Amino acid sequence: MKSKILILCGLCLLCAGKANAQWVVTDPTNLAQGIINAARNITQTTTTAKNMISNFKETVKIYEQGKKYYDALKKVNDLVKDGIKVKNTILMVGEISEIYVTSFQLMLQDENFTPEELSAIAFGYTKLLEESNNLLKEMKDVVNITTLQMTDKERMDVVDRCYNSMKRYRNMVSYYTNKNISVSYLRARKKSDVSRVMSLYGNANERYW
Repeated sequence: MKSKILILCGLCLLCAGKANAQWVVTDPTNLAQGIINAARNITQTTTTAKNMISNFKETVKIYEQGKKYYDALKKVNDLVKDGIKVKNTILMVGEISEIYVTSFQLMLQDENFTPEELSAIAFGYTKLLEESNNLLKEMKDVVNITTLQMTDKERMDVVDRCYNSMKRYRNMVSYYTNKNISVSYLRARKKSDVSRVMSLYGNANERYW
């Protein structure tokens, strides 16, 4: 019985059905893949800062579309314990996407990064996004009712592992972001231009500097 509840909850979340909120039927793995494709395009086609900003607008557009899904999912409350882990794993992918979009948007305005460095940073984000989405796909396969036979424990163990691994990736993205920002801060300090960087990124990341 518990297995059936888990499967139904997973299907509800992964197919974005109706549960305390209404939104368009969406597969979160497709949302993440759209952002990954846009991020990959930045690293493959960007030659100038202007070109990079133009390409990044497509990433922002895709993220804003996906944000409606993640915001609706946050409102879903009537889930059993294992269903909550499925939901929170999906939401962490949204958090990772938000960190990337929000932070990289600021980095594009930062004079302390060259177009080549920004391209390298975008590549790093792309790899982290890809690994996160791979976890999401794995969990989707496990909660999908057409999956090969698994015991309740095997199914729940995979959900637990994906949840814990996703938390690590979310923390890695935060760390990666702050380490890149710290490079700009150090360069700004050499130029006596710290106030501009602090104004751009705010004081939240000061402990990493």
